[in-house]
Amino acid sequence: MDWKNIAEEVIKSSQKKGADQAEAYIQISRQLSLEVRNGEIESVEEASTYGLGLRIMVNKKLGFTYLNDFRPESLEQAISRAINFAHVLTPDDNNALPEASEITEVKGLYDPGLSQVPMDKKISLLKEVESLARKVPGITKSAGASYGEEESEIIIANSLGLLKSYKSTACGYGVGVISEKGDQKTGGYESCNRRFFSELKPAAEIAQRAAHKALEMLDPKPIKTQRAAVIFDPEVAYALLGGIIQAINAESVLQGASFLGKKLGQKIASDLITIIDDGTLERGLASAPFDGEGVPTQKRIIVENGILKGFLYNTYAAKRAGVKSTGNATRAGFASLPGIGPHNFYILSGRHKPEEIIAATERGILVKEVTGYGINPVNGHFSGGASGLWIEQGKIVFPVKGITIAGTAEEMLNGIDLLGNDLDLNRGQTAPTFRIKSLQIGGE
Repeated sequence: MDWKNIAEEVIKSSQKKGADQAEAYIQISRQLSLEVRNGEIESVEEASTYGLGLRIMVNKKLGFTYLNDFRPESLEQAISRAINFAHVLTPDDNNALPEASEITEVKGLYDPGLSQVPMDKKISLLKEVESLARKVPGITKSAGASYGEEESEIIIANSLGLLKSYKSTACGYGVGVISEKGDQKTGGYESCNRRFFSELKPAAEIAQRAAHKALEMLDPKPIKTQRAAVIFDPEVAYALLGGIIQAINAESVLQGASFLGKKLGQKIASDLITIIDDGTLERGLASAPFDGEGVPTQKRIIVENGILKGFLYNTYAAKRAGVKSTGNATRAGFASLPGIGPHNFYILSGRHKPEEIIAATERGILVKEVTGYGINPVNGHFSGGASGLWIEQGKIVFPVKGITIAGTAEEMLNGIDLLGNDLDLNRGQTAPTFRIKSLQIGGE
């Protein structure tokens, strides 16, 4: 199909039927998922989908519908439905579409050879990683290995002259294993995700890391409730970043539901902390040339040396706030209206090796796993369960489980006194290893 032509024709037809503004968002995708357990293939699933989401504005009233039937009569019916929906809704002066603009050039988003990689090769990769992980001494069981890939194309057009498209791919695999000792049972999981199949980490590395994670948590010991240093491993950085992302969402800010809503231009974190939102990162898993409304993406400093510099906006929130969209409109697919979210969101790297941070810690915990909501984006309070490795006099001495960590965002962000140099930008939301000088840790 000529997807761009379909999008343009839908816009023209919408205007003929009475739409003041119209937007067509088309998504075409193919997904593949594989699962292997104990050397046997458990599942192979492949699916292709396509659909169109249509936003219509009539007298500042918004109507929305979606469909995956592209027959001319179906498209016309969808347009009529969206217009009818708009007529019965309440007008909102902030309902608007972005005007045509340039596309940000982002390299390395599409692997044209991904679909050509033989299925046998992908299955063999899973069997290999599982076999290698199970052979590590101390590993007793497999929790299975899985692989997933997606290839997609986005086309967006609107009545203000915007017409854009791009293709992207993503793939990844991982393995889970179990270690048992007496009545103890601990699990470990490791994965790798990339835009290009050829850039996936080798099976031996993934297997060793999964096994190490399971083995290092054997023989945990209790600790007393106390204040001590808390070191966050990069894999649990989301516990801190998730609450920040929600708190800088312009919708939350405008609703008065953000602990950062009135902090723009103020110091909210340690001088060590600079946070970036980057939709232009080459090969970035959350990169794109434009957002869910067609606004060009960009690289933005959200926090600079501890100072809050900006929020995340889509077109609606930007108009409501009297600013420009930051290119942070997100969509869950063609069936969803635009929301707000980050692209590649990360804390800039520091200068210390992770082992140096551990060596500099007299007493504390290296957090490897967290449970709970993390930072509450409304009031900034943090509370959650955790497990990890206890540190005494700069050395890891034993694992700990079932503890709690509590504090406030202000206490945590301003308490970061050591920042690692191990930033991995192959995650959408990430940070290097960082240490918070002192937090309340709940033990026995």
